[in-house]
Amino acid sequence: MNADTVKEGKYIYGIIRNSDPVDFGLIGIGNRHDKVYGVVYKDICAVVSSSPVIQYEARRINMISHQKVLEEVMIKFNVLPVRFSTISPHDNDEAIIRILTEDYTRLDDLLSKMKGKKELGLKVVAEESKIYENIIQKYDSIRTLRDKLINQPSDKIHYQRVKIGEMVAEALKNEIECYKKQILDILNPIAEDVKITDNYGNLMILNAAFLIKEIKESLFDSAVNDLDKKYGNIMTFKYVGTLPPYNFVNLSINTKGG
Repeated sequence: MNADTVKEGKYIYGIIRNSDPVDFGLIGIGNRHDKVYGVVYKDICAVVSSSPVIQYEARRINMISHQKVLEEVMIKFNVLPVRFSTISPHDNDEAIIRILTEDYTRLDDLLSKMKGKKELGLKVVAEESKIYENIIQKYDSIRTLRDKLINQPSDKIHYQRVKIGEMVAEALKNEIECYKKQILDILNPIAEDVKITDNYGNLMILNAAFLIKEIKESLFDSAVNDLDKKYGNIMTFKYVGTLPPYNFVNLSINTKGG
């Protein structure tokens, strides 16, 4: 399709509680740097920019562009992130207002539920050499068998080596679950909600997003710092925030009528 024939529409990044005009600058998705601004209906506001009506590929450059807009918005507002590449097929604010009007009750309710809350991410990964060293020290059966085999010819102990490998793998699984429970027992009571994502790799202890009230953020920070001090010699904490609450709001907007 020729670029001149592509329809213009409005890309919707998120929804905020706001009743006044607002301009976030020339930071729109794509390479045109369109103005990102708010379209208001009553006390809710859609954060939008002009955009061709296309399906943006979920490539890193586009995802980062979408994310940067939300980060800019979050400097002053709580935001309900809208699903990536949501575009109204009409190049006017009236179409956005129709969307907000039709979906007002749901959006108003979600904004009320998320008021004063933010998402924080935490990934915890075990240090390979340290956790294996701990397993050897902690599990007598593994250490005893290992010590028996240290001076044996390798071609004579194949079965025993396989057995040790199986025992260590099982012990690692147990240790990971134990550490995960200890961490969550401390952090869960501070959080409003938590979403735990599947681990990747057998050394990952926790991959989670926490929904935190802003008034409890410093308490949550302190708890993570204390955990890092306690376990930092055996695991690495990667603490990320503040994030749009992607894990707690999956906002799909019907643009067909807008």
